[in-house]
Amino acid sequence: MSAVNKQFETQVIYNYGGSQNQIEMLNGHLLHQQNFTGQGKVIAVLDSGFLGVNTALPFQNLITNNKILGGYNFPDQNTNYFFRHNHGSNVLSTMGGFAEGQLVGTAPNAKYYLFITEDAATESLLEEYNWLMAAEMADSIGVDVVNSSLGYTTFDDASTNHTYADMDGKTTLVTQAANMLFRKGVLVVASAGNQGADAWHYISAPADGDSVLAV
Repeated sequence: MSAVNKQFETQVIYNYGGSQNQIEMLNGHLLHQQNFTGQGKVIAVLDSGFLGVNTALPFQNLITNNKILGGYNFPDQNTNYFFRHNHGSNVLSTMGGFAEGQLVGTAPNAKYYLFITEDAATESLLEEYNWLMAAEMADSIGVDVVNSSLGYTTFDDASTNHTYADMDGKTTLVTQAANMLFRKGVLVVASAGNQGADAWHYISAPADGDSVLAV
């Protein structure tokens, strides 16, 4: 008797609406069609705040289905993470947002932890320590991915500035924390930075990490 191979395919087809271009630009729609929608994955988002996530329509899928598992506000030292700033909300929307015909993120079926590590009004080394504490917490609760659209280069106190030589993949505190996360089995995704036209025109920490996926 000869063996018979059977292949079962599950296709997920979304109506992306206005988010069609961004999802197709990264071929995310092809992953969705193969049923890679974030199901079974836990993502920690480290950012400056998540204003409106508990009320805005694109996040109601996360709220009503209990896909926001928790989080922490490190600057204020409390659990009010739907607070402070909307940058984290924007970042989360590209992953977890879901409003059929309007916005569909890359991982609408993942579960999320929301950590505020950044004080948007200032730039200080304290934020790197906040990032470290969030990384330790994320590791302790077993997340699969840490996403951080943050970067550290120069600060309000110039005596604490990083230098280009510090961007060697191992020197800054936040980069060491990101590398350690990866060694513990967590994928770390970090923004490379938006400063190509500025005096600082290099990538920023922790995107320089030898184990970080820099975007």
